[in-house]
Amino acid sequence: MPFLTPDAPPADPAEFLTRPRQERIHFLATFWAEFGFGTPKMVHTIYIVKLLVLSIGGGIALATLTSDVGGMFDVGAWWDEPVIYQKIVLWTLFLELFGIGGTWGPLAAHFKPMTGGIAYWARPDTIRLPPWPGKVPFTAGDNRSVFDVLLYLVTLGSFMYAIVAGSSTSIGGLGGIEMVDPVLMAVSAGLLVLCGLRDKILFLAARGEQYVPILVISALAGSVLTFTDFIVAAKVIIVIVWVGASISKLTPLFELVIPPMVSNAPFVPKALKRAHFRSLPDDLNPSRLAWVMAHVLGTLAELAVPLVLLFSTNWTITLLAVSSMVLFHLFITQTFPLAVPLEWNIVFSYITIFLFAGHFAGDGYGVGDFSEGWMLPVLVALLVFFPVLGNLRPDLVSFLPSMRQYSGNWASATWAFKPGAEAKLNQLKKPAKNQVDQLIEGMGYEPDVAEMTMQMTLAWRAMHAQGRGLFSVMQNYLGEEYETYSLREAEFCCNAIIGWNFGDGHLHDDQLIEAIQKRIGFEPGEFVVVWVESQPLHKKTQEYFVMDAALGIVERGTWLVADCVKTQPWLPDGPVPVEVTYRHPDHHPELAQPPRAHA
Repeated sequence: MPFLTPDAPPADPAEFLTRPRQERIHFLATFWAEFGFGTPKMVHTIYIVKLLVLSIGGGIALATLTSDVGGMFDVGAWWDEPVIYQKIVLWTLFLELFGIGGTWGPLAAHFKPMTGGIAYWARPDTIRLPPWPGKVPFTAGDNRSVFDVLLYLVTLGSFMYAIVAGSSTSIGGLGGIEMVDPVLMAVSAGLLVLCGLRDKILFLAARGEQYVPILVISALAGSVLTFTDFIVAAKVIIVIVWVGASISKLTPLFELVIPPMVSNAPFVPKALKRAHFRSLPDDLNPSRLAWVMAHVLGTLAELAVPLVLLFSTNWTITLLAVSSMVLFHLFITQTFPLAVPLEWNIVFSYITIFLFAGHFAGDGYGVGDFSEGWMLPVLVALLVFFPVLGNLRPDLVSFLPSMRQYSGNWASATWAFKPGAEAKLNQLKKPAKNQVDQLIEGMGYEPDVAEMTMQMTLAWRAMHAQGRGLFSVMQNYLGEEYETYSLREAEFCCNAIIGWNFGDGHLHDDQLIEAIQKRIGFEPGEFVVVWVESQPLHKKTQEYFVMDAALGIVERGTWLVADCVKTQPWLPDGPVPVEVTYRHPDHHPELAQPPRAHA
């Protein structure tokens, strides 16, 4: 177990790069099954130190020093205090929006520099992506202005100011309980929403879909909501996050998430990693163990245990349920998933303890204890709107507000560049070069080693159903040139261009490609994207498009999810069948394999 050096695939990089692409994917996917990304343990240590010292230690220190709840190490005095809950949420918002929470460091393809976030969003003329530029006034355009930078910095400052100066025991209607000033919480929520309307990247990076509801109920505490209402509303918020995520996992796509996630866990024995696959190296689909992990310890537990927490008035059962959800989040944390949402998982572990053990339903904090009958149905209706819409119409809602975290059902993409064309992306105004250049120039990798490292991400994507569809369409479109283009995982490329991604293909769809093309001007055929939308819960297909940056969208079609699930990452039987529904007149003229009819 090397500490300073990575686990490297057992092949000469120069020779490896001469092999056919699908053979390379097979080789690297098999390597991933046993070693994950091969990240040196030093990198995991950096993440652990950051989590313990900055995220947890810094948050607790700041929250306790600015509140009248006792010292940092007097845990018994503050663990169930609502003001600490509020300030931990604000601190997490600050870290995420600064860019040192999730999607930070090498596991998120920020090799050097390790921080995206503020380096992009406090810099005028970088790319921004408004969610509804043609519908919301004053949000059109894709260039970050000085106003955008100031709005971003003021929003960051509002989180910190609310922590440092905002708590009081004299807020009306709360009976002397210390909480953050509701006005400051309202200001923070409003500023973050404004940021999100100008640039959806910022709202999603702050994990606004998780935390803005908490800011809103905090802003209503003491006026519309009593203290009991506030606590029960907070319980409903977190339960809907869990239940929404569990429902989104009711597809075969989720089974494919577990094996590569467990394989990337640095402290899991290799034998246990292998056990999550049917038969290495010939069958990399999920084993029965992986199915149980996915749908019993994952889907079922994330659905049933939160409902127990919400309705239980039995102290023993509640404690068992609290422990179960804490272990659930700690399990995810120790796998070091590629988006690295470590802070989010730790915060949810703390929130679980605070809400359900610190404010036991049997003590008057149950779901039936709202002071007004309208509160529960209105709150639930507001909270489930985007998850329901996003799972039925994923084209309208990011997978994050849709609560599809870890579900395997994500919009995804693969980018393809003609030889030499990828380097043009370095012309964009951004503080970091392309990842392959970061590895070569910043980390001292040899070019062939850097390229082999980047292709690890393609193998990881191919271990999920979307990747198999993406590579199928890419083979169909590029034909014989499939072997000559440089292929890249779009999620990683997106990080280098806009500073953040969390597995959300809506951040690198045609909107981003058009913004890039406007600045660079690729020639036809130089930059090709295959992009796929998430699977709607009520459909068996996923919709894809092919986009040539210079020509626009040149092909649309669908594939059956079942076809992608049952094949292997390296497509041993050839591309999965697709149904083409549209072709541009200037569609690529040569197809190595024409689309096949579904069996």
